[in-house]
This record gives sequence, C-alpha cells and structure tokens, in this order.
Amino acid sequence: MIDKVELWTVIIGLGLGSYLLRLTFIGFVGHRPLPQWLLRHLRYTAVAFLPGLVAPLVVWPAATGGTPDPTWLSAAAVTLGLGIWTRNVLAAILGGVVTFALGVALL
Repeated sequence: MIDKVELWTVIIGLGLGSYLLRLTFIGFVGHRPLPQWLLRHLRYTAVAFLPGLVAPLVVWPAATGGTPDPTWLSAAAVTLGLGIWTRNVLAAILGGVVTFALGVALL
C-alpha cells in the first residue's frame, strides 16, 4: 500500500514538472519565433509518441499474459504496411481492425 503523503508528493511533483515544461515553451518563448530546426523536430513528436505507446501493447499484450500473439502481431504489421503503402490513416486502421477480427475469428 502506498502512503498517502508519498502519493500526493508524486502527483504534485509531476504536476509542477509538467507545468514548468509547458511554461518554458509557452510563457518564455511563446511570443518569439522558434528556430526552423526546432520546428522541424517538433513536427515528429506525435509520430514518435504513438508507436511508443502502442508497441509494448502489441509485443507483450496483457490479454495473453505478456506472450506475443500472432493475431496482434499480424494486425500491427498490416496496419503499418497499409499506412506506409496508402498514406491513409483510416485505411491503415480499418485494415488492422479487419485483420485482428479475422485473426480472432479463425483462432
């Protein structure tokens, strides 16, 4: 069991850290134009963030106790392949969902 003081210390600390990080960009630099090299790097933040969230769930799914599952892996591969091939997010998502549904139905 976690001590309430420790829990609230962590929550407040993370909140302050998040606030200070945002203040750096919005408060101190918000009225100035950012350098082109920084803008170019910031463009890829969302693209890098989402796979970091999804990859562990695909490779070690909780539904199988952390064991890699061919259904999850094939749905991820189809989604990635369709996304690269068609450059269409909806086509990639729908292809992954269909692949996952077929994999579940066949097993």
